[in-house]
Order: sequence, then structure tokens, then C-alpha cells
Amino acid sequence: MKDKPAILLIDDEEGSRQALILLLKSSFNVTGAASGHEARQMLASEKFDIVITDLRLPDCSGIDLLKQIKSYNPATEVVLITGHASAETAVSAMKEGAFDYITKPLNLDELRIILAKALEKRRLLTENIYLKKQLREKYGFENIIGNSPSMQNVFRLMQRIIKTDSTVLLMGESGTGKEIVSKSIHFNSRRQDKPFVAVHCGAIPENLLESELFGHTKGAFTGAVREKIGKFESANHGTIFLDEIGTMPLHLQIKLLRVLQEQEIERVGSNSTVKLDVRIIAASNLSLEDEVKNGRFREDLFYRLNVIPLIVPPLRERSEDIVPLVRFFLAKYCSEMKRPGMTISRQAIEAMEIYPWPGNVRELENALERLVALTESDSINITDLPESIARQHGSMLSFSYDLSENGLDLATTVSEMERKIIVHALAKTGSIKAKAASLLKMNRTTLVEKMKRLGIKG
Repeated sequence: MKDKPAILLIDDEEGSRQALILLLKSSFNVTGAASGHEARQMLASEKFDIVITDLRLPDCSGIDLLKQIKSYNPATEVVLITGHASAETAVSAMKEGAFDYITKPLNLDELRIILAKALEKRRLLTENIYLKKQLREKYGFENIIGNSPSMQNVFRLMQRIIKTDSTVLLMGESGTGKEIVSKSIHFNSRRQDKPFVAVHCGAIPENLLESELFGHTKGAFTGAVREKIGKFESANHGTIFLDEIGTMPLHLQIKLLRVLQEQEIERVGSNSTVKLDVRIIAASNLSLEDEVKNGRFREDLFYRLNVIPLIVPPLRERSEDIVPLVRFFLAKYCSEMKRPGMTISRQAIEAMEIYPWPGNVRELENALERLVALTESDSINITDLPESIARQHGSMLSFSYDLSENGLDLATTVSEMERKIIVHALAKTGSIKAKAASLLKMNRTTLVEKMKRLGIKG
């Protein structure tokens, strides 16, 4: 059976205290205290859901005790008992954090209603704190998989970003995890207990985007039957994440520029402004510099957004992260689908390491979810992989040529074979050039020169 809620009742009148304990003990675990000093000793050693205290105690002020109770545990709700003459004082005490007050003589039904509301508030507060703690843990840097040097550089920059309120521009291909990075920045910053609001600028029709971002007044346009708060106001004191910012139409870019400059918005149909305190994190899979050159993105807005640029690298440039990502997604989807732990063959891993992953981490995750769902055995082999991935293993070192009457270009053919071998060596060593050079029995500088000549990135 679940424990009863714990209440500390503070009243210097022995008869009143014992009578109230008797009336409440069927629903609550009630402990009594006759003074502020006695209450403080109990609060220091025990946890109470609610404290009921007389506003006037022989050894201290009820308001001073209220402040101390909140310092012990902010989630503890305090209900004040007061005489008619002290009702005004009780109201001022509520401004210090008291939940409610009740006047003498006590009405037990009224008190029970107040206690029920106080418990519900405490439950919601505790649940909210728990959920926020889960979010902070989920989006902790340690939960983003990235052992590669390029991702370690991202983490180092993120550690500095979270100490600021500066605008951040995340750049990288689709599927690299820009939204996860933005959430990690928010949930590790001083704004972690405030809202995080994500908006995909390219997914909202152009004629609705302004209203979604800035809100509107009743009657601002056909269909605006009531006032609406926009995403910026919803994110006040927190963070707004503007994904695919490069798709935003030019006329809205002007309004966004004002938000960045003035930290205020104007709802559609309104002439008044609303002051805000919002951190902006924008993201784009397009080169905004190129968009500026082509006249599709405002130069002044680009510079306002590009305060702290952060590039999230594509998966093909951090192949050493593929194995830990595969293990993570394999465990995740086995758990979700209630399957026993699955293994994956070395050949399948090698094919995944050499595959370029144009869809990045998102494509890898989808592939693993599909494999867990469709593979009948508990071991994933190369034959289970999608054909586009599986053929990578066979083509890593496979090589053919046609020495017909027309002949062939020997230099080009040798370069092609050399390129395949170097790419394979880099994949096996997680793109660590020193290790790849050692595997190929050459100096690192020689390998770097060959990579430049053959157009191999890494």
C-alpha cells in the first residue's frame, strides 16, 4: 500500500494541535510540533509533503519559518493558519511561497480541499522536475555518440556554447543530428528548466509560417477566430530551434532580423510589441553563404545568425563512429521490439564502414531498425543488408579491367585501384591516417599526398 502523504502540523496550542492530528490521521501521516524550533529540527531530518503552520508562533514569525521551510525543500507546500485579523499578513506570506491560508475557526472540509490541491501541485512539480532531469540526462553530451576527432571538436565547442546565450548557427547535411545537438545545448545551459521549442521552417506552408512563429490576434485574417500565441512567445526565457532556416521566405527574414536585434515580436494583426528573452539556435543543410550570393537569403540576417557557427560533420567523415552507432541502435531496437540481443557479422560491419551514408545517422538508424524488424535469425549477416550497402563489401577490393583491342589507360586504371585500397585502409582504421599509413607500409606524409592527388577526403 502506498504511504500516506506526510504532514507537519505546527501549532503551540496543544489541544488544537492534537484535535487536528486526530481528524487528519485517517488520510495523512501527521507529525506535530509546538514551536518553530521544534519544527526546524524535524524539517532538518525528515521530509514532509505539506507543512501546516500557525502564522503566529511563540518563538518565531510564521513568515520567517515559511522561508526556512522553502530553503529546506522548495517542493514542500506550506498552508498557513491565521486569525481574521491576520488574513492580510497571510496573503503577503503567499507571495513568499505559501500555497494557501485558512482562517480560524478551521473548516475541516475547506482544509481537506486545500490539502488535496497542495498535494496535486506538489505531484505535478515533482513529476516536472523528474521529466526535466530525464531530458537533461537524455541530452547530456555523453549520450551523443561521437568518438571521432571531428565530433570531439563539436563537443569541445558545445562546452563553451552552453555558458553563453549567443545565437548559434548549426550547419550540416540532413540526418547528421543537428536537432539533437541543439537540444543538448539547451538542456545543458542555464535555460535548461525553460521551454525548448523546435520549428521546421520548411515543413510549414509559407502563408502560415508568420502566424506560427509570431502568433496572431483575433480577426487578423480569415480563420483567425481567436488570439494565438506564436512559437517565439511559447519559447520565452528558453530556446527556439529554427530548423532549415534557409527555406524561410525573404519577407519573414526581415521580421526575424528584428527579433534578433530587438528581442521583441509583433503578432500578426497587432501594432503592439511583446518583449522576449529567447535564445535562437538556427540550422541549415544549405550553404547560407551561397544562398546570400544567390539573393535567396539576407546578408544582414546571415551575420546575425552566424555569431557562433557549428558544423556537424557527415557520417562518411567520421567512420570510426559507425560501429558504436550500430551497437547503440541495435540494442535500442532489440529492446523496443522485445528481441534478444542480436549480433552483426564482421563482413556486414565492413560494408557499413565503407558505405558513404548519404542520409547520415538518420539513414543508419533506419537501416538498423529495418534489420532488427525483418532479420529472422539473431545474427545479421551481409546477405541481410540492403543491396546498396551489401555490395560495398564486394566492391571494396574487387577490380576488373578490359584489355581489349582498344587498350586501356594504365595510369588511370592503377590510380583507381590505388584509390580503392586507400579508402579501404582508412575505413578499417577509422580514418586515422597514421594507422592507415602503417597498414599500407608507407609514411603518413606519403599517404596524405596520395589522398590529395586522388581526391580522397578524410
